[in-house]
Amino acid sequence: MIYINQVLQSVKDSTRIRIIEIEESYVYIVNIDTNTSMPRKELYSSLVTDIEQKECLIIADPFVRAVAEDELTEIQIQKRDTDWEIIQTYCLEHMNSLLKKNGREIQIKEIAEALNVTPTKVKKLLSRYWQRGMNKNAMLPDYANSGGRGKTKKLSDDKVGRPRRVTVNGEYRSGINITDEVKTQFEHAINKYYRKTNNYSLKDVYHFILRDFYSDRYKENGEVQYRIWESNRIPSYHQFYYWFKKLEDPKKDIEFRKSAKEYELKHRPILSNSKVETNGPGTRFQIDATIADIYLVSSFDVNRIIGRPVIYAIIDVYSRIITGIYVGLEGPSWLGAMMALDNMVADKVEFCKQYDIEITEEQWSTCHLPEVIIADRGEFEGYAVEGLINNLNIKIENTTAYRGDLKGIVERKFRTINGKVKQKAPGAIQKEYRERGDRDYRLDATLNLKEFTALIITMVLQHNHKIIDKYPMEKEMITDGIVPTPINLWNWGIQNRKGRLRTIDRDILRLNILPRGRATISRAGIKFKNLLYSSKQAIEEQWYAKLKNKSIEIVYDPRHLEKIYIPHDNGADYESCILLEPSQQYKLDFIEDVVFQHQLRNELEEEERSKQVQLTINTDTMMDQIIKVAEQKKKKTLHLPTNKKDKLAAIRENKATEKQANRINEKFDLSPILTEQNTEIIELKLEEKSEKKASSRLMGKLKQKRDEEYGKNE
Repeated sequence: MIYINQVLQSVKDSTRIRIIEIEESYVYIVNIDTNTSMPRKELYSSLVTDIEQKECLIIADPFVRAVAEDELTEIQIQKRDTDWEIIQTYCLEHMNSLLKKNGREIQIKEIAEALNVTPTKVKKLLSRYWQRGMNKNAMLPDYANSGGRGKTKKLSDDKVGRPRRVTVNGEYRSGINITDEVKTQFEHAINKYYRKTNNYSLKDVYHFILRDFYSDRYKENGEVQYRIWESNRIPSYHQFYYWFKKLEDPKKDIEFRKSAKEYELKHRPILSNSKVETNGPGTRFQIDATIADIYLVSSFDVNRIIGRPVIYAIIDVYSRIITGIYVGLEGPSWLGAMMALDNMVADKVEFCKQYDIEITEEQWSTCHLPEVIIADRGEFEGYAVEGLINNLNIKIENTTAYRGDLKGIVERKFRTINGKVKQKAPGAIQKEYRERGDRDYRLDATLNLKEFTALIITMVLQHNHKIIDKYPMEKEMITDGIVPTPINLWNWGIQNRKGRLRTIDRDILRLNILPRGRATISRAGIKFKNLLYSSKQAIEEQWYAKLKNKSIEIVYDPRHLEKIYIPHDNGADYESCILLEPSQQYKLDFIEDVVFQHQLRNELEEEERSKQVQLTINTDTMMDQIIKVAEQKKKKTLHLPTNKKDKLAAIRENKATEKQANRINEKFDLSPILTEQNTEIIELKLEEKSEKKASSRLMGKLKQKRDEEYGKNE
C-alpha cells in the first residue's frame, strides 16, 4: 500500500520523493531534494510495482522533527506563521488545480498578483509545503543552514554546540527500532555497496546507509552536502552489524566481492577427495605444467643464462605415482604436453640412462595409457587431442579456468618440487621482489637443462617411494600390510583392483599426439605449408597424375619438417613423406619460421603490387600520349585522297626502303672517332667505286621519295 505523505527513495539514483495526493489510479509526487519541485503524476500500480521489486524503498521522513515551540525564536515563528497563512488562505482552496500541470502556471500567477509577490516566491512556498510534510512547521525557515559552516569559531570556556543527551546509566542514547523498512534499507546497501568489487568495508557501508537514508541534503558552493541526523534518529553500527550477520550469505558475498572462481578455489566446502573417482591404477591421470623457480644456463656456454624451464608432470590419481615428466623449454603448450605424454609410455630405465641415472624397472615401472586424463583447458582443447580420444579411447576432462584445485594432486607436487629447488639449486628464485642492494639470483645460475632434468628425475624417484600423508587407505591394504607409498599402491592396485592400464607402441602414440593438418596433392608433389613432399606410395600409385588437387590428412612435428606422415589403417600405421629438393632449404626450420617466411613473402609481394598498379597506370598514360601524337601527325598528312589499292600494294617496297634507312642508322662502328688528323686520299678500286655509286643512288632515291611526300603535305 501507498499512503499520503510517505517518502520513497529510488535505488537507481537515490532520488527521494514524497506522496502528496492519491487520486483513483494515480498519485502525485514531488522531489524533496531540489530547491523547488512541482507535482508530477505517476501511475499508482507502477509505483507499487517498483516498491515490490525493491526499485524504490520506503524510508523515514527526513523532515519529521519534534520541534518545541519554546525553542523557536520570534523571527522563526513570525516567518512560519506568515507563510502558513498564505498556504491556508490562497493555496489550499486551489490545491486541485495546483497539483495538475495544465493550468498551474496561470493559477500561480493569480496568487502572486493577489499577494503582490513574484510567481517564483509562490513556487518556493508551495515547494516547501509539499516537500517538508505538508504541515505548519514545514514552513519554518532554514536557519540551521546558517552560522558560518566550516569557519573557525572563537571558543570560550563553555562547550559549543548542542549538549549530549545521556541516559540515567551514563550511556549515550543511540539507535532506533529496526523495522522492516530499515531492514530493507540494510539489504539494499549491502547489495549496492558491500557485494561489489570495490571491497568496501562494513564501516563504509554503514556510512553510506547514513548518507543515503538518514541525512539532510543541502547545497554549499554548488555542491550537495549531507548532514547526518541526531544519534537518536539513526540506527547504530552495532544494529547494522547484527542484521548484517543475519542477512549474510558467505557464498554470494565472496562471489560478488571477489569472483565465483575465488570461492570455488579457496572457500568451497571440501567433502570428498580425488581417490573417490578412481577404482585402481590408470583410471585417472592428472597432467599439469609449471614454470620452475630457477634460471638455467646454456649447455654450450655456462656463461649464457637461458631463463626458466617448464616442468610437465603426469600423476596417477589412485596411487599418486608420477607416470611421465617433461623438463624443457617448450610451453606451457601442446608441444610440452605432447612430450610428457610421450614420456608416459616410455621405458623409464632407458629414459633415466640418458641422464646418467641407473635404476631398475621395479623403481619406476610405469609405461601405460590411462582411461581418463584430467588437464587444463588450454593445451587439451585443440584438434591435436582428437587422436587420443578417437584412436586410443582416452577420455579428456578439462578443468574450468583458474580451477587448479581440481588437479590438486599434481599442483601440490609442483609446490613441493619448487620448494626443494629453492633450498638446493643455485640460480633459484628466492624472493618475488628484490630489494636494492640484493644480489641478482639469476647471476648464480649454474645448472644446464640436462643437469636440471637429472635433478627432477631424482626428486621423482624419491616421491615414488615416499609415504603419502593422509592417504585414504582401504581395509584390504591395511590387511595386506601395505605402506602407502606411490610404488606400493601402484603395484598393489594392479594386482587387486581392476584398473584401466594399457600399453601401446611408442611410435603409434606419437602418431596420435602429433599435430594434424591438411596437405594437397599436386603435380609438383604433396604440398603442406607451401613445402613440397613425396613418398614411395605416392610415386607407385601415381598420385600426382590421378589425385591432383585432392586434400589428405597428414601428421607432422612442428620442430622437424623434413618429414611428414600420412596415417592409415585407422591410425595403426603411417606412410613417411620426404621433403623434396625445391623445399630442402627449410628442412632445419621450425614450422613457425616457415609460416613467417611465406607471410613475409606475401606481404612484400602485396606491397609491390600496390606499386605496380601505379606503374601500370603511368605506362598506359604514356602509351596513350605516344599514340595521340602519332594520330595527330597522321591527320596533318592526309589532306589529299589516296588510292587504297596503290597504298596497300606499296607496303613491300615501303618496308624495304625503311629497312635500308634503319640499317644505316642502326649500324655499329667500333672504331674511335678520329679528329685533327691529316686526311689521306685513297684511290678506290673499281668494285668499291661501283658499290659506292649504288649506295649513293639508293640514298638519293630515298631522299627524293621523302621530299615528294613532304611536298604533297605542304
